Amino acid sequence: MRGSPLGRPARPRGAGLFVRALIAFAVALLVSVAPPAFAAPGPPDAPEWWFDTWRVQSLWDGGARGQGITIAEIDTGVNASLPELAGSVLPGRDYGPNGGNGHTDHAVDAFGHGTAMASIMVAHPRLMGITGLAPAARLLPVAVPLRGTNDAPPSGHDHLADAIQWAADHGGKIISMSLGGTRDPSKDKGVPCPADEQKAITHAISKGAIVVASSGNSGQKGSPVEEPGVCLGVISVGAVDSHGTVPVFSSRHRYLTVTAPGVNVPSLSRVAGQAFRGDGTSQATAVTSAALALIWSKYPKLSGRQIVARLLATLDHRMGKRDPSYGYGIVNPQRAITARVPANAPNPVYDALTPFLVADSLKARALPMPDARRRRDGSRSPVRGPGRRPWPQVALTQADP
Repeated sequence: MRGSPLGRPARPRGAGLFVRALIAFAVALLVSVAPPAFAAPGPPDAPEWWFDTWRVQSLWDGGARGQGITIAEIDTGVNASLPELAGSVLPGRDYGPNGGNGHTDHAVDAFGHGTAMASIMVAHPRLMGITGLAPAARLLPVAVPLRGTNDAPPSGHDHLADAIQWAADHGGKIISMSLGGTRDPSKDKGVPCPADEQKAITHAISKGAIVVASSGNSGQKGSPVEEPGVCLGVISVGAVDSHGTVPVFSSRHRYLTVTAPGVNVPSLSRVAGQAFRGDGTSQATAVTSAALALIWSKYPKLSGRQIVARLLATLDHRMGKRDPSYGYGIVNPQRAITARVPANAPNPVYDALTPFLVADSLKARALPMPDARRRRDGSRSPVRGPGRRPWPQVALTQADP
Protein backbone atom coordinates (compact mmCIF):
# COMPACT_ATOMS: atom_id res chain seq x y z
CA MET A 1 0.00 0.00 0.00
CA ARG A 2 1.39 3.35 -0.97
CA GLY A 3 1.90 5.81 1.86
CA SER A 4 0.23 9.17 1.77
CA PRO A 5 2.50 11.98 0.51
CA LEU A 6 4.13 14.33 2.95
CA GLY A 7 2.94 17.92 3.10
CA ARG A 8 5.21 20.57 1.69
CA PRO A 9 7.01 22.41 4.50
CA ALA A 10 6.26 26.08 4.91
CA ARG A 11 8.86 28.79 4.64
CA PRO A 12 11.05 29.15 7.70
CA ARG A 13 9.47 31.25 10.39
CA GLY A 14 11.21 34.42 11.36
CA ALA A 15 13.01 34.82 8.05
CA GLY A 16 13.56 38.47 7.30
CA LEU A 17 12.90 40.26 4.03
CA PHE A 18 16.55 39.89 3.05
CA VAL A 19 16.39 36.12 3.37
CA ARG A 20 13.05 35.89 1.55
CA ALA A 21 14.42 37.88 -1.35
CA LEU A 22 17.41 35.58 -1.65
CA ILE A 23 15.14 32.54 -1.54
CA ALA A 24 13.21 33.88 -4.52
CA PHE A 25 16.47 34.64 -6.31
CA ALA A 26 17.83 31.17 -5.70
CA VAL A 27 14.71 29.56 -7.09
CA ALA A 28 14.71 31.75 -10.17
CA LEU A 29 18.38 31.06 -10.76
CA LEU A 30 17.92 27.30 -10.61
CA VAL A 31 14.94 27.40 -12.96
CA SER A 32 16.28 29.81 -15.53
CA VAL A 33 20.00 29.01 -15.60
CA ALA A 34 19.98 25.28 -14.99
CA PRO A 35 16.85 23.77 -16.57
CA PRO A 36 16.47 19.96 -16.41
CA ALA A 37 18.51 18.31 -19.13
CA PHE A 38 17.97 14.69 -18.11
CA ALA A 39 15.17 12.70 -16.52
CA ALA A 40 15.78 12.48 -12.77
CA PRO A 41 16.16 8.94 -11.43
CA GLY A 42 14.00 7.55 -8.65
CA PRO A 43 10.27 6.84 -8.36
CA PRO A 44 7.77 9.29 -9.90
CA ASP A 45 6.48 10.51 -6.53
CA ALA A 46 9.98 11.00 -5.10
CA PRO A 47 12.37 11.80 -7.95
CA GLU A 48 15.98 12.65 -7.21
CA TRP A 49 15.43 16.15 -8.50
CA TRP A 50 18.98 17.35 -7.77
CA PHE A 51 20.18 15.16 -10.67
CA ASP A 52 18.40 17.54 -13.03
CA THR A 53 19.29 20.72 -11.16
CA TRP A 54 23.00 19.83 -11.15
CA ARG A 55 23.07 18.12 -14.59
CA VAL A 56 24.57 15.06 -12.91
CA GLN A 57 24.68 12.92 -16.05
CA SER A 58 26.88 15.49 -17.73
CA LEU A 59 29.16 15.50 -14.68
CA TRP A 60 29.44 11.73 -14.87
CA ASP A 61 30.10 11.89 -18.60
CA GLY A 62 32.86 14.40 -17.87
CA GLY A 63 34.66 11.99 -15.57
CA ALA A 64 33.29 12.96 -12.15
CA ARG A 65 31.62 9.83 -10.76
CA GLY A 66 33.32 9.60 -7.37
CA GLN A 67 36.04 7.24 -8.59
CA GLY A 68 39.07 6.98 -6.32
CA ILE A 69 37.19 8.42 -3.33
CA THR A 70 36.31 6.46 -0.20
CA ILE A 71 33.40 7.78 1.86
CA ALA A 72 33.50 6.55 5.44
CA GLU A 73 29.93 6.44 6.70
CA ILE A 74 29.57 6.41 10.49
CA ASP A 75 26.04 5.21 11.15
CA THR A 76 24.02 2.10 12.03
CA GLY A 77 25.91 -0.13 9.58
CA VAL A 78 25.01 -1.06 6.00
CA ASN A 79 23.29 -4.08 4.49
CA ALA A 80 26.06 -4.71 1.99
CA SER A 81 24.24 -7.71 0.51
CA LEU A 82 21.73 -5.53 -1.36
CA PRO A 83 22.28 -5.92 -5.12
CA GLU A 84 22.14 -2.14 -5.57
CA LEU A 85 25.23 -1.81 -3.35
CA ALA A 86 27.20 -4.71 -4.84
CA GLY A 87 30.85 -3.84 -5.35
CA SER A 88 30.52 -0.48 -3.59
CA VAL A 89 30.89 -1.37 0.09
CA LEU A 90 34.32 -2.07 1.57
CA PRO A 91 34.97 -4.09 4.74
CA GLY A 92 34.62 -1.64 7.60
CA ARG A 93 34.25 -1.89 11.35
CA ASP A 94 31.44 -2.45 13.85
CA TYR A 95 31.82 -0.91 17.30
CA GLY A 96 28.85 -2.83 18.67
CA PRO A 97 29.32 -5.51 21.33
CA ASN A 98 29.64 -8.30 18.77
CA GLY A 99 32.08 -6.52 16.46
CA GLY A 100 32.12 -7.11 12.73
CA ASN A 101 32.93 -5.37 9.46
CA GLY A 102 30.03 -2.92 9.32
CA HIS A 103 28.07 -4.98 6.79
CA THR A 104 25.06 -5.39 9.10
CA ASP A 105 22.56 -2.59 9.57
CA HIS A 106 21.59 -2.63 13.24
CA ALA A 107 18.67 -0.22 12.86
CA VAL A 108 15.54 -1.60 14.49
CA ASP A 109 13.15 -0.21 11.90
CA ALA A 110 12.97 -1.35 8.29
CA PHE A 111 14.06 2.07 7.06
CA GLY A 112 17.61 1.15 8.00
CA HIS A 113 19.26 4.51 8.51
CA GLY A 114 22.79 3.47 7.57
CA THR A 115 21.69 1.56 4.47
CA ALA A 116 19.43 4.42 3.41
CA MET A 117 22.25 6.98 3.59
CA ALA A 118 24.61 4.63 1.75
CA SER A 119 22.10 4.26 -1.10
CA ILE A 120 21.80 8.03 -1.48
CA MET A 121 25.56 8.17 -1.96
CA VAL A 122 26.63 5.08 -3.94
CA ALA A 123 23.65 2.90 -5.01
CA HIS A 124 23.46 1.54 -8.55
CA PRO A 125 20.03 1.85 -10.21
CA ARG A 126 17.78 -1.14 -9.83
CA LEU A 127 14.87 -0.90 -7.41
CA MET A 128 12.64 1.98 -8.59
CA GLY A 129 15.64 3.56 -10.27
CA ILE A 130 17.05 4.87 -6.98
CA THR A 131 20.59 5.96 -7.81
CA GLY A 132 23.50 7.16 -5.72
CA LEU A 133 24.98 10.53 -6.60
CA ALA A 134 28.56 9.17 -6.60
CA PRO A 135 28.20 5.58 -7.89
CA ALA A 136 31.91 5.06 -8.49
CA ALA A 137 32.90 6.00 -4.94
CA ARG A 138 33.59 3.31 -2.36
CA LEU A 139 31.76 3.23 0.96
CA LEU A 140 33.58 2.33 4.19
CA PRO A 141 30.88 1.49 6.77
CA VAL A 142 31.64 2.16 10.43
CA ALA A 143 28.78 0.99 12.64
CA VAL A 144 28.32 2.58 16.05
CA PRO A 145 25.66 1.68 18.65
CA LEU A 146 23.11 4.47 18.47
CA ARG A 147 19.64 5.12 19.74
CA GLY A 148 17.28 3.04 17.61
CA THR A 149 19.70 0.17 17.00
CA ASN A 150 19.53 -3.36 18.36
CA ASP A 151 22.97 -3.10 19.96
CA ALA A 152 22.75 0.21 21.83
CA PRO A 153 24.39 -0.34 25.25
CA PRO A 154 22.64 0.83 28.44
CA SER A 155 25.46 3.26 29.17
CA GLY A 156 24.92 5.07 25.89
CA HIS A 157 28.63 4.98 24.96
CA ASP A 158 28.63 4.99 21.16
CA HIS A 159 32.39 5.14 20.38
CA LEU A 160 31.91 8.04 17.98
CA ALA A 161 35.37 9.51 18.59
CA ASP A 162 36.93 6.06 18.11
CA ALA A 163 34.96 5.62 14.89
CA ILE A 164 36.11 8.96 13.47
CA GLN A 165 39.75 8.17 14.15
CA TRP A 166 39.46 4.64 12.74
CA ALA A 167 37.80 5.93 9.58
CA ALA A 168 40.57 8.47 9.02
CA ASP A 169 43.27 5.84 9.64
CA HIS A 170 41.71 3.34 7.23
CA GLY A 171 41.36 5.38 4.07
CA GLY A 172 38.26 7.47 4.60
CA LYS A 173 38.72 10.63 2.51
CA ILE A 174 35.23 11.91 3.34
CA ILE A 175 33.75 11.07 6.74
CA SER A 176 29.96 11.31 6.59
CA MET A 177 27.95 11.43 9.82
CA SER A 178 24.18 11.70 9.48
CA LEU A 179 23.76 11.79 13.23
CA GLY A 180 23.92 14.16 16.15
CA GLY A 181 23.43 14.66 19.84
CA THR A 182 22.17 17.77 21.60
CA ARG A 183 24.32 19.65 24.08
CA ASP A 184 22.93 20.77 27.43
CA PRO A 185 24.56 24.09 28.45
CA SER A 186 23.66 23.55 32.11
CA LYS A 187 25.50 20.23 32.19
CA ASP A 188 28.15 20.69 29.52
CA LYS A 189 29.43 24.02 30.90
CA GLY A 190 28.84 25.75 27.58
CA VAL A 191 31.36 23.54 25.80
CA PRO A 192 30.09 22.92 22.24
CA CYS A 193 32.11 19.82 21.32
CA PRO A 194 33.33 16.96 23.55
CA ALA A 195 37.13 16.88 23.80
CA ASP A 196 37.48 13.34 22.51
CA GLU A 197 35.42 14.09 19.41
CA GLN A 198 37.27 17.31 18.63
CA LYS A 199 40.58 15.51 18.97
CA ALA A 200 39.43 12.77 16.58
CA ILE A 201 38.08 15.30 14.06
CA THR A 202 41.32 17.30 14.20
CA HIS A 203 43.24 14.06 13.63
CA ALA A 204 41.08 13.20 10.61
CA ILE A 205 41.50 16.61 9.01
CA SER A 206 45.25 16.58 9.68
CA LYS A 207 45.38 13.34 7.65
CA GLY A 208 43.61 15.08 4.75
CA ALA A 209 40.02 13.92 5.31
CA ILE A 210 36.87 16.03 4.99
CA VAL A 211 34.37 15.67 7.85
CA VAL A 212 30.63 16.20 7.25
CA ALA A 213 27.76 16.05 9.78
CA SER A 214 24.07 16.84 9.96
CA SER A 215 22.89 19.99 11.72
CA GLY A 216 19.77 18.42 13.26
CA ASN A 217 16.03 18.21 12.71
CA SER A 218 14.97 20.45 15.59
CA GLY A 219 14.09 23.66 13.79
CA GLN A 220 10.67 23.65 15.46
CA LYS A 221 12.14 22.84 18.87
CA GLY A 222 14.52 25.72 19.36
CA SER A 223 17.42 24.35 17.28
CA PRO A 224 19.60 23.16 20.18
CA VAL A 225 23.34 22.92 19.58
CA GLU A 226 24.27 19.48 18.24
CA GLU A 227 27.56 17.71 17.93
CA PRO A 228 29.52 16.64 15.96
CA GLY A 229 28.13 19.30 13.61
CA VAL A 230 29.24 22.08 15.95
CA CYS A 231 32.84 20.83 16.22
CA LEU A 232 35.63 22.83 14.61
CA GLY A 233 36.49 21.78 11.06
CA VAL A 234 33.18 20.03 10.40
CA ILE A 235 30.92 20.87 7.45
CA SER A 236 27.54 21.18 9.16
CA VAL A 237 24.64 20.51 6.77
CA GLY A 238 21.03 21.70 6.79
CA ALA A 239 18.23 20.83 4.36
CA VAL A 240 16.44 22.52 1.46
CA ASP A 241 13.58 21.36 -0.75
CA SER A 242 13.37 21.39 -4.54
CA HIS A 243 12.41 25.07 -4.48
CA GLY A 244 15.53 26.06 -2.55
CA THR A 245 13.49 26.67 0.60
CA VAL A 246 14.71 25.61 4.03
CA PRO A 247 11.99 23.40 5.60
CA VAL A 248 10.76 24.13 9.10
CA PHE A 249 12.40 21.05 10.61
CA SER A 250 15.96 21.93 9.58
CA SER A 251 17.81 23.31 12.61
CA ARG A 252 19.02 26.91 12.50
CA HIS A 253 22.55 27.48 13.77
CA ARG A 254 25.14 30.25 13.71
CA TYR A 255 27.72 27.57 12.88
CA LEU A 256 25.76 26.03 9.95
CA THR A 257 27.99 25.62 6.89
CA VAL A 258 25.79 24.66 3.93
CA THR A 259 22.38 23.32 2.93
CA ALA A 260 21.55 20.53 0.48
CA PRO A 261 18.57 18.48 -0.76
CA GLY A 262 16.83 16.92 2.23
CA VAL A 263 13.10 16.82 1.44
CA ASN A 264 11.22 13.93 -0.23
CA VAL A 265 14.44 11.97 -0.75
CA PRO A 266 14.11 8.32 -1.87
CA SER A 267 16.40 5.68 -0.39
CA LEU A 268 16.78 1.92 -0.13
CA SER A 269 15.64 0.04 2.95
CA ARG A 270 17.87 -2.36 4.85
CA VAL A 271 15.27 -4.93 3.76
CA ALA A 272 15.86 -6.12 0.21
CA GLY A 273 13.16 -5.02 -2.23
CA GLN A 274 11.87 -2.16 -0.09
CA ALA A 275 12.42 1.58 -0.34
CA PHE A 276 11.38 4.71 1.54
CA ARG A 277 11.16 8.43 0.99
CA GLY A 278 11.83 10.82 3.79
CA ASP A 279 13.00 14.23 4.96
CA GLY A 280 15.90 15.21 7.15
CA THR A 281 19.32 16.76 7.51
CA SER A 282 20.58 13.17 7.49
CA GLN A 283 19.67 12.91 3.83
CA ALA A 284 21.14 16.34 3.14
CA THR A 285 24.41 15.23 4.73
CA ALA A 286 24.58 12.11 2.56
CA VAL A 287 23.94 14.19 -0.57
CA THR A 288 26.65 16.68 0.43
CA SER A 289 29.18 13.90 1.10
CA ALA A 290 28.47 12.39 -2.32
CA ALA A 291 28.73 15.83 -3.95
CA LEU A 292 32.17 16.26 -2.38
CA ALA A 293 33.15 12.85 -3.78
CA LEU A 294 32.18 14.01 -7.28
CA ILE A 295 34.24 17.18 -6.93
CA TRP A 296 37.27 15.37 -5.54
CA SER A 297 37.15 12.70 -8.26
CA LYS A 298 37.34 15.49 -10.84
CA TYR A 299 40.23 17.20 -9.04
CA PRO A 300 42.09 14.31 -7.38
CA LYS A 301 45.28 16.30 -6.85
CA LEU A 302 43.61 18.92 -4.67
CA SER A 303 43.79 18.67 -0.89
CA GLY A 304 40.75 18.27 1.32
CA ARG A 305 41.08 21.92 2.30
CA GLN A 306 41.05 22.97 -1.37
CA ILE A 307 38.04 20.79 -2.17
CA VAL A 308 36.06 22.36 0.68
CA ALA A 309 37.13 25.82 -0.50
CA ARG A 310 35.90 25.00 -4.01
CA LEU A 311 32.57 23.80 -2.62
CA LEU A 312 32.12 27.00 -0.60
CA ALA A 313 33.13 29.29 -3.48
CA THR A 314 30.46 27.92 -5.83
CA LEU A 315 27.36 27.64 -3.63
CA ASP A 316 23.94 28.73 -4.83
CA HIS A 317 22.32 31.49 -2.75
CA ARG A 318 25.87 32.27 -1.64
CA MET A 319 26.45 34.86 1.05
CA GLY A 320 29.54 36.32 2.68
CA LYS A 321 28.44 35.57 6.23
CA ARG A 322 26.76 32.51 7.62
CA ASP A 323 22.99 32.61 7.64
CA PRO A 324 21.41 30.49 10.42
CA SER A 325 19.05 28.86 7.92
CA TYR A 326 21.28 28.43 4.85
CA GLY A 327 24.81 28.56 6.18
CA TYR A 328 26.97 30.01 3.41
CA GLY A 329 24.54 28.74 0.75
CA ILE A 330 23.21 25.69 -1.11
CA VAL A 331 25.55 22.98 -2.38
CA ASN A 332 25.98 22.83 -6.18
CA PRO A 333 28.60 20.31 -7.39
CA GLN A 334 27.95 21.22 -11.01
CA ARG A 335 29.24 24.73 -10.39
CA ALA A 336 32.03 23.44 -8.13
CA ILE A 337 33.29 21.18 -10.92
CA THR A 338 32.92 23.55 -13.86
CA ALA A 339 33.68 27.00 -12.40
CA ARG A 340 37.10 28.62 -12.20
CA VAL A 341 38.05 28.83 -8.54
CA PRO A 342 41.30 30.49 -7.39
CA ALA A 343 43.76 28.27 -5.56
CA ASN A 344 43.63 30.59 -2.56
CA ALA A 345 39.82 30.67 -2.28
CA PRO A 346 38.76 31.29 1.32
CA ASN A 347 37.87 28.38 3.56
CA PRO A 348 36.41 29.62 6.86
CA VAL A 349 35.61 26.05 7.99
CA TYR A 350 39.25 25.04 8.04
CA ASP A 351 40.52 28.46 9.09
CA ALA A 352 38.77 28.01 12.44
CA LEU A 353 40.72 24.80 13.02
CA THR A 354 44.12 25.87 11.68
CA PRO A 355 45.65 26.72 15.09
CA PHE A 356 45.06 23.14 16.22
CA LEU A 357 46.28 21.25 13.16
CA VAL A 358 49.95 21.10 14.14
CA ALA A 359 50.52 17.97 16.21
CA ASP A 360 52.88 19.45 18.81
CA SER A 361 50.62 22.48 19.15
CA LEU A 362 47.72 20.13 19.83
CA LYS A 363 49.66 18.61 22.73
CA ALA A 364 50.97 21.88 24.09
CA ARG A 365 47.70 23.76 23.81
CA ALA A 366 44.95 21.25 24.47
CA LEU A 367 41.62 22.38 23.10
CA PRO A 368 39.73 24.37 25.75
CA MET A 369 37.09 21.69 26.10
CA PRO A 370 36.64 19.60 29.25
CA ASP A 371 36.11 15.87 28.89
CA ALA A 372 32.36 15.49 28.57
CA ARG A 373 32.30 11.78 27.94
CA ARG A 374 30.24 10.82 30.96
CA ARG A 375 27.73 12.44 33.24
CA ARG A 376 27.66 11.72 36.95
CA ASP A 377 24.85 9.23 36.43
CA GLY A 378 27.16 7.17 34.22
CA SER A 379 25.38 7.86 30.94
CA ARG A 380 27.16 9.38 27.99
CA SER A 381 26.52 13.03 27.31
CA PRO A 382 24.91 13.35 24.88
CA VAL A 383 22.93 10.31 23.80
CA ARG A 384 23.03 10.55 20.06
CA GLY A 385 21.43 8.75 17.19
CA PRO A 386 20.56 9.21 13.56
CA GLY A 387 18.93 12.65 13.41
CA ARG A 388 15.34 12.45 14.57
CA ARG A 389 13.16 12.55 11.48
CA PRO A 390 10.44 15.22 11.63
CA TRP A 391 7.84 12.98 10.01
CA PRO A 392 7.66 9.20 9.55
CA GLN A 393 9.47 7.87 6.52
CA VAL A 394 6.96 6.77 3.89
CA ALA A 395 7.32 3.36 2.26
CA LEU A 396 7.53 3.36 -1.53
CA THR A 397 5.80 0.68 -3.57
CA GLN A 398 6.56 -0.17 -7.15
CA ALA A 399 3.70 0.42 -9.56
CA ASP A 400 2.35 -2.58 -11.41
CA PRO A 401 3.58 -2.76 -15.00
